[in-house]
Amino acid sequence: MKRYILPCAAAWAALALAAACHAQTPAASANGTPTYPAKAIRLIVPFPPGQASDVLARAIGAKLTEAFHQQVVVDNRPGAGGNIGSDQAAKAPPDGYTLVMATAALPISKSVYAKLPFDPAKDFAPVTMLTKTPLVLIVNPALPVKSVKELVALAKAKPGALSFASSGNGTSHQLSGELFKVTAGIDIVHVPYKGSAPAQMDIIGGQVAMMFDNIVAVLPNVTSGKLKGLAVTTPHRWFALPDLPTMAESGLPGVEAVAWFGVLAPAGTPPQVIATLNREIGRVIALPEIKDRFRTQGIELAGSTPADMQKFMQAEIVKWAKVVQASGAHAD
Repeated sequence: MKRYILPCAAAWAALALAAACHAQTPAASANGTPTYPAKAIRLIVPFPPGQASDVLARAIGAKLTEAFHQQVVVDNRPGAGGNIGSDQAAKAPPDGYTLVMATAALPISKSVYAKLPFDPAKDFAPVTMLTKTPLVLIVNPALPVKSVKELVALAKAKPGALSFASSGNGTSHQLSGELFKVTAGIDIVHVPYKGSAPAQMDIIGGQVAMMFDNIVAVLPNVTSGKLKGLAVTTPHRWFALPDLPTMAESGLPGVEAVAWFGVLAPAGTPPQVIATLNREIGRVIALPEIKDRFRTQGIELAGSTPADMQKFMQAEIVKWAKVVQASGAHAD
């Protein structure tokens, strides 16, 4: 059996959560029924501190703590492409006191991993979407292409000579590259990295030709000219890089993908608890100070109903399963 060592940040978060739960006395309504929330809420981030999901969780958690008068503790549980933290959330009591930040990796994991200890389609109750942002197709500035069309032509002229990076096997970065490869009918080689930052560094250095990466991660290097952006993967152009065309405008309408963040609870969480969380999180991400803060990073925050998030996640599972089948991608 594998043992996972709790990182220092996670250990401190666990201690803070235990202390918060011990210190708080559950409140009750007039008829004696406990109100929600009556104690601390644990918000699992299945990725390391400092990543976009973590920064977003901490900003929202701080505002929810103010609103609920109960502490929202962000608990980083990274590993296995987000599956360690997601598994803990899936198996937590469905009482509204354990939540998880979900990303595009979650529906992908259902297809790229041969075995999962949880089911992304059945073991979670959607609370709300937080944002959907584009991936950006980036290349080394020295690569002799100025458009997606020229990149495809170069790849077809040199089969197997070009490579594309990702932040790891089974990520949305890899699957977007595989989708590009299959749709364009080109032969490019996948090179997985342990994170987006080292992958971008090797693209800048010329060791790898290209990558699909989250706009939050690439924006500084694209605007500075260290990387060349060719297109975004959303159906429409993005406000942070308005001069970049979409993949559809570039002749590949099938290459559409979003990097997204949302909040989930364990399946079976009471509907009234989901409704409370949906309402309060929606209020928080609509606050000007929160919206403006993340807009400068290329993120447009917008909530959703639980039903709309459920529908979106189901569509993502189906979509990426087809890409995995066509490309043979796997993460095991």
